[in-house]
Amino acid sequence: MRADPGPLTWGAVVQTWRLDLVSATMIAVLAVGYWCCYRRARSKGQSVGPARAACFGAGMAVWLLATTTAVGAYAYLLFWVRALQVVLLLYVVPLFIAQGKPVTVLRAALAAGGRDRLDRFLATRFARILTHPGTASVAMLATPWLLYLTPWYTAALETEWVGAPTRIMLVAVGFAYFYSRLQEDPVPRRYPQSISLLITVGEALGDGVLGLVIWQGPLIGAAYYAELQRHWGPDQRLDQTIGAGVLWILGDLVGWPFVLLLMRALSRDEEGHAAAVDAELDTAQGSEDSDAAPSGLWWENDPQLRERFRRG
Repeated sequence: MRADPGPLTWGAVVQTWRLDLVSATMIAVLAVGYWCCYRRARSKGQSVGPARAACFGAGMAVWLLATTTAVGAYAYLLFWVRALQVVLLLYVVPLFIAQGKPVTVLRAALAAGGRDRLDRFLATRFARILTHPGTASVAMLATPWLLYLTPWYTAALETEWVGAPTRIMLVAVGFAYFYSRLQEDPVPRRYPQSISLLITVGEALGDGVLGLVIWQGPLIGAAYYAELQRHWGPDQRLDQTIGAGVLWILGDLVGWPFVLLLMRALSRDEEGHAAAVDAELDTAQGSEDSDAAPSGLWWENDPQLRERFRRG
């Protein structure tokens, strides 16, 4: 049975910490790797800019807060805190990481041979299927349903052999989702952002249904939470109701920046398409102008009449 740190007060929020060695190690490896690649790319004059690097750093910071602070500690005691952790790991952290454009930074830091290998991998059928917007969206939509409505939820709380990989998997699924949908990094194939907007509508419906199921459905992990014998805070039903609201409402609020980014990407796509159409029209017009008859009187364009009038 896990140690009970006591009621969740503001003091507990500041003072309570939890060592998540697996997550901390993963964060350190990714942060150091990104920083090294960023500096090398910058030395080559191919930097993505400090704002992008700051986004990646923010993602690492939120990941650390979600796993080692009071959020990580109370996620084992309160359903709604666990829901908050899931939202942070599945949505917030991956969105920040994707905005850091890690694939672009890695590609810029590699030597010519490394870039060729990376490009060949992105061109494979496996990479195209894995990063297809539909594949990533199905995984993003299915993950919360499977986590909450199967024994996976309780197993991840009871056993670190399940819990630690689950936390990393949430970040990985979220990154694949935002990477394939925003398409700001090099991707195996680019798809119209209008498709992403349509997918987003369906996802909003799916998230809402999950929130209703958790809110009105049976208690999740009831035996686990009963065994904790927690005598403070909300009861199991109220705790789960709050958690459903966190997943539904906070998840939608977090989704708004993503929608705005999609709209910006759609605007860029439309501008690029309009520029390409204008270029084609200019090329066609130039070709027609070059093939058109030269200006002047009509008889000047006839060789025989032109010579006759000249002799006259």
